[in-house]
Amino acid sequence: MGATGYRWIEGWSWGDCIYMTVITISAVGFHEVRPLSDAGRYWTTFVLGGGLTGLGMWFAVVTASMVRMDLGNYARRRNMKRIKKLEGHVVVCGGGRMGIQLVRQLDASGQAFVVIDRDPEAKRAICAASSDAIVVTDNATDDKVLLRAGIERARGLVTCLSADADNLYLCLSARHLNSELVVVARADGQSAVRKMYRAGADHVVSPNHTSAVWAASILVRPAVAAVLDVAQPGSHLGRQVDVATVGRDSPLVGRTLAEANIPDQSGLVVIGLRRADGGGSVELNPPASAVLEAGDDLIVMGDDRQVTTLRSYVG
Repeated sequence: MGATGYRWIEGWSWGDCIYMTVITISAVGFHEVRPLSDAGRYWTTFVLGGGLTGLGMWFAVVTASMVRMDLGNYARRRNMKRIKKLEGHVVVCGGGRMGIQLVRQLDASGQAFVVIDRDPEAKRAICAASSDAIVVTDNATDDKVLLRAGIERARGLVTCLSADADNLYLCLSARHLNSELVVVARADGQSAVRKMYRAGADHVVSPNHTSAVWAASILVRPAVAAVLDVAQPGSHLGRQVDVATVGRDSPLVGRTLAEANIPDQSGLVVIGLRRADGGGSVELNPPASAVLEAGDDLIVMGDDRQVTTLRSYVG
């Protein structure tokens, strides 16, 4: 545009017009190509002001882009350092509605976790749900990405992607990368539930099925639903179901539940017992004569303070 102005005002050749525009915008201090008329001087002032403003805006955009890139690289390096220090964490694949709720629960329980989701918007939502969240913005179905999330050192993986096919593939990949991993998978259809188990999932959650069962329980068995609602993490009554493991040197080893007197010692209600050598099965409402052994899990209901008291008592 500057060269066109000189061409129209002064009638110079295109070469002189372009050269005059360049030396004006760059402010190199060279003398004028030819003597300027008053209109030409006004046009030169306009070209100089507009050119410097444009250059300033261009430099600002470039600088902002470089700063964003540098901050992004710094955040990625910081995340990788944090992940390398993790062990026994949970890898959450998918930052949708289920993933965000899961992040809130893990954060509230103090469980370390890493979230994988390729959507930058999901990252912002996850960081809003947990200020200490570690998010890997990449494809969760890529084995290299799972390894970057420390899956070989993780205790569990939850795959809650939107597509059953992706969740199925993740079950296979996770089981291959870490055979000791506890894998929890999301499945929308009942046919997908069976496939998830065959692919290596330890537990399968079907949100549609679970929601329907819960809604029916509220209507048909409201008293039971009320008790289960109280036991959920985050209940307004502050009650939840938790686990305390009997330690090897615990004074409770070899004693019965009646002798342990857990309700009086901690205020908790013992609702189940999982034996260390019982293959993972849970005995609900265990008898008072049940003898406790090292490694047994006591499933109890109460608040956080009571659970902490019990763990110091049985540890």
